[in-house]
Amino acid sequence: PRASAELNGMVLLCKVCGDVASGFHYGVHGCEGCKGFFRRSIQQNIQYKKCLKNENCSIVRINRNRCQQCRFKKCLLVGMSRDGE
Repeated sequence: PRASAELNGMVLLCKVCGDVASGFHYGVHGCEGCKGFFRRSIQQNIQYKKCLKNENCSIVRINRNRCQQCRFKKCLLVGMSRDGE
């Protein structure tokens, strides 16, 4: 079983993709997948390929790997930041 973040007995969800959050990462509750994705993105200063859908992709657990540009954009939109650790 995966570790999950809880608040008053309720399981918290990742602010980026809606998966079960593993803790508070980079300023928001996030899952291990989004935590690692954001860490790699900022450490390696990655420039992702342009979104083919007008930067309007839905980022949910089952498709979070389809569009990296939109996933990174959503990380920032929900408040992830290098300083938010």
